[in-house]
Amino acid sequence: MNPFRFHNPTTLYYGKGQIEHHLAEEVLQYGKRVLLVYGSGSIKRNGLYDKVMTILRDAGVTVFELSGVEPNPRLSTVYRGIDLCRNESIDLILAVGGGSVLDCAKAIAMGVKFEGDVWDIYQRKAQATDALPLGTILTHAATGSEMNSGGVITNWDTKEKLGGGSPYTFPRFSFCDAENTFTVPREQTVYGICDMLAHCFEHYFHPTPNTPLQQRLIESVMSTIIETAPKVLENPTDFQARETIMYCSTMALNGMISMGIEGDWACHAIEHEISAIYDIPHGGGLAIVFPQWMEHVLSAGPQRFAQLAVRVFGVDATGKSVEELARLAVEEVRAFYRQIGAPMRLADYEIGAEQLPRMAKQAVRFGPIGHFKQLHEQDVLTILQNSL
Repeated sequence: MNPFRFHNPTTLYYGKGQIEHHLAEEVLQYGKRVLLVYGSGSIKRNGLYDKVMTILRDAGVTVFELSGVEPNPRLSTVYRGIDLCRNESIDLILAVGGGSVLDCAKAIAMGVKFEGDVWDIYQRKAQATDALPLGTILTHAATGSEMNSGGVITNWDTKEKLGGGSPYTFPRFSFCDAENTFTVPREQTVYGICDMLAHCFEHYFHPTPNTPLQQRLIESVMSTIIETAPKVLENPTDFQARETIMYCSTMALNGMISMGIEGDWACHAIEHEISAIYDIPHGGGLAIVFPQWMEHVLSAGPQRFAQLAVRVFGVDATGKSVEELARLAVEEVRAFYRQIGAPMRLADYEIGAEQLPRMAKQAVRFGPIGHFKQLHEQDVLTILQNSL
């Protein structure tokens, strides 16, 4: 494995009743002027907004609000949040929502303390030097943003979607109560499942030698996602299933399963180009791209794919070659996506070939992508064409 340093400072509260018992004390560590960041208003419909506001007001906290964060959060919304924080001398940002809300809040937190344009950080022209404290209350299991420092922002004017972050943007605290995910629509639940599974794939397919424990840890998360997903979709208010899938989401991208390895991340780079133009759900785009990427890179490491087939999907290896098992792994991934109702082709979003060359070019603008197998512009274009 690679030499590594691991640090994750987020205090995590999992389970029922944690918000009532601990939110006020956590917030008051940082001050009494809070920016509440949330999305389209679902937290008002399910009662979470009233609960949080009551707790904060009873604690003497002055609350300012930034609502309407988009599913692919916009840079323009980040700018609004930065201005609010500066104008109102905000002490803490409290993000209540799913990954998009949390990603937006991280960008705001960096931007408040950054002298230049926060977009420069996402364009790799600069690095964050500090960030405003951030806390989160999670309402959608998908991105793991509640316990990591990264996030993705879309510049709608330039049709760019880029990831960024810093050691300063780990949430100081996060509350994860599965009851807050009960009202997430089926379609969004599916996208979240696709996203967390994709994070596992990005870690699993890597070239780093001597990582047997990391592989087993990733396989355990993948197996649990695949086992639990149908239960969540069958009964959206099954607390145990929702809690398990939420924990899988956290573990898939908080650094615990990826110590000492260099993940691939090519599929995320490709999907970002799709949703930067067409504004499709991130998880849906990943479900479309990943099987095509798998077929494209299969020859780079068929043994890893064969291992996936046997250990995660339970394929009987008797009488089968490594190459046969590898191909079966890809088919099992496709079968799982079909089972949960994930999109399978770009055509499912009425996306044609017109923008594919632009996407391929943009995906590699910082250089070749991927570590399991390095991809260049033509590779990306082929994957996108096969995804139509």
